[in-house]
Amino acid sequence: MFIGTIETLESSHVEYPAAIRQALEYLRAHDFTQMADGAYEVAPGIKANVQRYQTKPVAECRPEAHEKYVDIQYIVEGEEYMGWCPLSPDLMVSEAYDAGKDVGFYEKLVPDSDIVLTPGGFAVLYPEDVHRPKGAVDDEPVQVTKVVVKVPVDQL
Repeated sequence: MFIGTIETLESSHVEYPAAIRQALEYLRAHDFTQMADGAYEVAPGIKANVQRYQTKPVAECRPEAHEKYVDIQYIVEGEEYMGWCPLSPDLMVSEAYDAGKDVGFYEKLVPDSDIVLTPGGFAVLYPEDVHRPKGAVDDEPVQVTKVVVKVPVDQL
């Protein structure tokens, strides 16, 4: 997992693969407060999903992982508490991986590490990054505008 902010993208010392860099540039170039919820094409095979929702208590959020896509989760408005851990045999599967939806779910994160994403903040999550999105900071739900960009692993 890599975390950062759109504002400091140019000064970052991280060398992102070209497809990830293209997705981050797309995030920087668009005003998502003026865009409707839904899927938008960033480039062939790369999609941005604009979504608005209310965060929820962390206990109601499910850890998940993907195999075919890298997630770039970007907060436009609001704030979100996101859990993270590396994929490992210590994790207990709660819902087996669904190849059609490219997602599998886990009982809990082991070990549990957390970050707070605020406007302009992003997390780049690879298939080995189990993450628990949509958490409410201090269990106080807020409205969030978020963009999740899906980058195919085979484009890296």
